[in-house]
Amino acid sequence: MLEILQAGGWLMVPILLCSIIAAAIAGERMWTLQRRRVLPENLLAKTWTSLKGGALDAQKLLELRISSSLGSVFAAGIANHRRGREVVKQAMEEAADQVSHELERYLTSLGIIAQISPLLGLLGTVFGMIEVFTELMGAGAGNASLLAGGISTALITTAAGLTVAIPALMFHRFFLRRVDEMVVSIEQEAGKLADIMFGDDDDPRF
Repeated sequence: MLEILQAGGWLMVPILLCSIIAAAIAGERMWTLQRRRVLPENLLAKTWTSLKGGALDAQKLLELRISSSLGSVFAAGIANHRRGREVVKQAMEEAADQVSHELERYLTSLGIIAQISPLLGLLGTVFGMIEVFTELMGAGAGNASLLAGGISTALITTAAGLTVAIPALMFHRFFLRRVDEMVVSIEQEAGKLADIMFGDDDDPRF
């Protein structure tokens, strides 16, 4: 591995850093975007039961807010439930926008890594080819082994860049799709809570 890094030249360093950062982001988002952490099962039923029973005091509301992404949206609506349906819906929509922003954290960086890694690899290859042809000018164009070995070394950075970019792009698209699905579910659950709070639905389906 060390020999490959050395053969690829100095541009292998930023490519390696990109791979480390991409792996860290993928691991962190995989942990954060677990469904049970964002959309706990039966949270709507539990929240409505507590609200109807008068058990949601300030402390319980704070616990609900920090418990999960969906809980923070519910807490925003419940905190404004005496101010009317429109205010509640607006509060939950604003909270959902904030949650969406938090769920997408670091994904822009992951997308940038997916874009720049192959470019760094290509740049390394270009530099490598320049060195190869510079050496050929001194050694003579008939030195086929020097040409083949130089091209092989020059292509290392391109291969390394693509090796980083492909999984980074796959994870980026995967996480974006997961966030979109979760945000839609959060909005649906928030709408159900608003309907229940204002008497449109006394028997929500969970």
